[in-house]
Amino acid sequence: MAVGIFDSGLGGLTVLDAAQKRLPDVEFVYLADSANAPYGVRTADNIYELTTAAVQRLFDAGCDLVILACNTASAAALRRMQERWVPTDKRVLGVFVPMIEALTERQWGDNSPPREVAVQHVALFATPATVASRAFQRELAFRAIGVDVEAQACGGVVDAIEDGDMILADALVRSHVDALKRKMPEPQAAILGCTHYPLMQHEFQDALGQDVAVYSQAGLVGESLADYLERHPDKMGTGKAGFLTTGDPKTVSQRATQFLRRQITFQSA
Repeated sequence: MAVGIFDSGLGGLTVLDAAQKRLPDVEFVYLADSANAPYGVRTADNIYELTTAAVQRLFDAGCDLVILACNTASAAALRRMQERWVPTDKRVLGVFVPMIEALTERQWGDNSPPREVAVQHVALFATPATVASRAFQRELAFRAIGVDVEAQACGGVVDAIEDGDMILADALVRSHVDALKRKMPEPQAAILGCTHYPLMQHEFQDALGQDVAVYSQAGLVGESLADYLERHPDKMGTGKAGFLTTGDPKTVSQRATQFLRRQITFQSA
């Protein structure tokens, strides 16, 4: 029984790691579209085409449920996929919902009118494509009122992480936080709106200050996935665990092993 997890690169490994710890009896098939990463600078149509191709590969691997552990794909492609493309016997879920549930303290499926929440000033750090989509603000508006969201497009951070250049990634994080603070000097909460960014969570927290609550998706997605599978056991699929990449398996395996600090071996998708 396997669940698919897709990301444009290696950032989704943060979601995979949390999901494996929360659901040790579930097998996962992870697909990294490393040959086409990063997605954050691509057009919405291009992101849709790449995402549907990757998700179809996971369907073919026996996954009836696929998690888009890529905020850019979730923002630019998920709604269109769900409305036009996903087969009726399959499910594709994104990573925005668990984050918004945590921020607004309400459950997905709660269709009551939007209401005021405790946090009113929120910083969103994401890729340029995610920021341009305004998907986070749209989903948040369905559930909360009076929340001011200031988005900061974090160009270059994903590339630096994928290249293993954490010194450059650190410098870019601090530069983007400085730019955000010029627009919103005192955010109450910060959303790390890319699954690569938990790898830099300490740097974000340090640059923002300890008074800012930093929301990271990995653990939240793991909990939501556990709840979903409890309610939908038929979506467990029939595939076997594995790691697939459209890039060079040797290079991707080395970087993945470095990120998770355990041996990860990718095969060609």
